[in-house]
Amino acid sequence: MKLAVAAHSTDSAEVAEKIAEFFDELTRCARPVVMVGGYWGLMRHVVDEALKRALPVVVFLPIEREDVELPEEAIGVRTGCEYRCRSVMLVRSSDVVVAFGGAAGTIIEILMGYAMGKPVFVLTGTGLATDNLPKAFSDYIDERRSSSVRYFSDPRDMAKAVCSSTAPRGIVEVG
Repeated sequence: MKLAVAAHSTDSAEVAEKIAEFFDELTRCARPVVMVGGYWGLMRHVVDEALKRALPVVVFLPIEREDVELPEEAIGVRTGCEYRCRSVMLVRSSDVVVAFGGAAGTIIEILMGYAMGKPVFVLTGTGLATDNLPKAFSDYIDERRSSSVRYFSDPRDMAKAVCSSTAPRGIVEVG
């Protein structure tokens, strides 16, 4: 499975802990390629937690932040694109989109995932703008019903749902 992860560009210790819990549970049932749009804020925690579990990581860097120093184990892609453009590459390359809380950029990636027919899983209770999405949208953003958007307050439950999703290709059973 190729897992696009959308997350806020600022840090939060509380959400970082939830990211660790998500990866603890996810790696019980899958060994995805983890893809993110940078290595700062919550995205840094995603990369670090994935690498701790020996998961492959690809970082799509926007032109504004191509100078960021990545861990040696991560694969960096200098997209030559600004933030929103690199988000297209990130989401388009994925089988599944997971969001750990954020603002406009994360919401754009959630909407892109939906529009591209990717299953989308959103963690709520982060204290960030994405917590408002369940009030605005239910399981489907519009009448096309191109994919579902599912909301979770528990990161372990979200990981289990990602693992049990029938849409992702290439899930590797472990254990």
